[in-house]
Amino acid sequence: MSVDNLFLFGDFLGKTTSVIKNLKKGSFILIDDTPCRVESIASGKSGKHGASKSRVDAIGLFDNRRRSIVKPSGDNVDVPIINKMKAQVLAISGNRVQLMDLSDYSMFELDIPEELKGKLNSGEEVTYYEIIGIRTLKPLK
Repeated sequence: MSVDNLFLFGDFLGKTTSVIKNLKKGSFILIDDTPCRVESIASGKSGKHGASKSRVDAIGLFDNRRRSIVKPSGDNVDVPIINKMKAQVLAISGNRVQLMDLSDYSMFELDIPEELKGKLNSGEEVTYYEIIGIRTLKPLK
């Protein structure tokens, strides 16, 4: 299955699974179906009656809200598939920019993030990201 076909499935929505103990700081995770960047992972040792627990603290990519989950270290969690794509700026109007995807030539509009205001010009190429069906110009550093 190619990456291009991942968004055709309604339930799938561009995500996969990973074991919590394999996550690292800076990786991505879905908490409450919101893509987040992992800020810290704390693991406790296994106790007398059960497996060790891991606490994952993360910050939402789109809303910058802090979220956390606590689960056994061996549990699976959803991880978003992030597509990095190129587009050409067609027009800028206020806080919105009209873009044309350079792979399939589709046109769409996105909000201009604070980091890029005043830096976009018509005709230039920009990088955008598609995460679980949501497009953004916001850099994912």
